Amino acid sequence: MSEFKMFQKLIYNDVGISLADHKRTLVQSRLRKWIREFGLSSYEELYEKIASDKSGQMLMLLVNAITTNVTSFFREENQWIYMQEHLNEMFDVKNRRIRIWSAACSSGQEPYSIIIFLKEHLKNFDEWDIKILATDISEEILKKAINGVYTKKDVENMPKNILLKHFNSIKDSNGISTFVVKDEIKKYIIFRVFNLVTGDFSMFKNYFNIVFCRNVMIYFDRPTQNQLLEQFAKLLNKKSLLFIGHSESIHKKDYTYKLVAPSIYKLN
Repeated sequence: MSEFKMFQKLIYNDVGISLADHKRTLVQSRLRKWIREFGLSSYEELYEKIASDKSGQMLMLLVNAITTNVTSFFREENQWIYMQEHLNEMFDVKNRRIRIWSAACSSGQEPYSIIIFLKEHLKNFDEWDIKILATDISEEILKKAINGVYTKKDVENMPKNILLKHFNSIKDSNGISTFVVKDEIKKYIIFRVFNLVTGDFSMFKNYFNIVFCRNVMIYFDRPTQNQLLEQFAKLLNKKSLLFIGHSESIHKKDYTYKLVAPSIYKLN
């Protein structure tokens, strides 16, 4: 088995990510740096180091190295517009209960965007029972999300009034500003490590009003995508929504879901 095939099999079996053959050069270049840092002599030695690490930390480092944690606040503009236009019909006005899952939250911009959006647009916001579950496979990236500290570049596209209302601005000794999400926003979000391929979905006892799973399935092959969509279907009802990335789609032969707007689906 070639060196690349070994890493392909490891990452697919343990995480579900399908590494295409054309990613060989990219993976080799990123792992070559590790070989130098760890004082190893070959890719085989690096593979053994990752595979034998019982803590799973090395595997998560590998995941971070081969995936792209690119995200931003209020990404996928059309989805926020849809939410604003359909806000009154999306949630249970009688019980005033909202449950949303940010299923690959990365460094936190997505779940923070969700609660800020609701705070800005939901009538009588303080009267609602709202919880946002934010999960990611990487414990390291979740630490950044929990801290909620962002650079000026991270928030450059956010309207100034929204930024001032929901973030604290802090300057370091060099006069460089960082922006910290206020505690009154953070309190609605629960951050957890969760693997969308091997995780136990039975731990979720209730329906979600919305599941955000954006720019994740692009890393999975079709069987793994179908498996994940089946799991999501168990956690949605007829009024629930599934938001995916604009470059993703649900196969036309999957009659479980129906398209209601670009990259937005409901159960059929």
